[in-house]
Formats: sequence, C-alpha cells, structure tokens
Amino acid sequence: MASSMLSCLTTLLLLIITPAAVTADEFKVGGDEGWREPTVANETDMYKKWAETLRFHVQDSLRFVYKNDSVMVVEKLGYYHCNSSKPASVFKDGNTKIDLERPGPAYFASGDPDHCKNGQRLLVEVVTLHPISGSSPPAPSPSGAAGYSSLVAQLVWLYLVVVVAASNHG
Repeated sequence: MASSMLSCLTTLLLLIITPAAVTADEFKVGGDEGWREPTVANETDMYKKWAETLRFHVQDSLRFVYKNDSVMVVEKLGYYHCNSSKPASVFKDGNTKIDLERPGPAYFASGDPDHCKNGQRLLVEVVTLHPISGSSPPAPSPSGAAGYSSLVAQLVWLYLVVVVAASNHG
C-alpha cells in the first residue's frame, strides 16, 4: 500500500516538475511576412510591432527568411542610423538562424541601407530566465513563476515527508 502511494506521488511530482524545464523558442521574424522591406508607409514600424508582441529569452533564436536581401547583426548606432559599414555579422543565405546568447538589446538591419531606412530593421530586448545576481528585479507576483516555484517546493517537501513516513511504516 505504502509502495503504491509512493509510486503515485513520485509520478505526480515528476509531472508537475517537468514543465519547469527550460526550453528555447525559435521565432520567425515578421511572422508569415518574413524578413522583407516594408512596401507602404504605414508598415515602417512592422518589425517593432511584431517584436512588442513577444518575449525573447537568452537561448531563444530568431529565424530570418528572405529573398534577394540580407540581414546584419549591428550595434545600436547601426540600427538607428541604418549604417552598414561595421556590422558584427552579415548573412545572405535567405534562411538565417541567429541565437540570442545574452540579455539586453539585440539589433538587426537589412544590408540594404534603403530597406533599413524604410523600416526593415529589428530591435529585440532579450531577457534572462533567472535574474542575474546583484541585480534588483521587480518583486514577482504570486501568480507567476514565483508561485509555481513555491508550489514545487511545497510538493517536494510533502513528497519527502511521505517517503520518510512510508519507510518508517514499511
């Protein structure tokens, strides 16, 4: 009986903890539109609007799908001034995957300065999954990750109590 209960609790605990595993996401830049030059005036902030609807984490990646174009990884100045003279990287393969490796802003632009000036540029704010030590993150809400962590901790504690109780009675 105790062995059966212990087995059920072990399974339940594993099912609850499993979603806590960190997974990286891949985002197709621009969604169905892909990476292209905005063609009309009201599209100049299309990539800004696209990025604002998403949350990017370290280890996520961006997939740029494009034709007859390029994508550059640039610094802040290259992004705001559409300056392609000193990119960190340039890609022209039409299907570029770029991993987001560190927190903070990440800047991308078309290799064609005119495309960039017309709005083909992207700024994403990359966040860590866990706060960096020494930083002061905002207080977490009880219903977010902190609430989940607290629940997992309580379930682990309950599991240990049941294991000890079962071993004392068995």
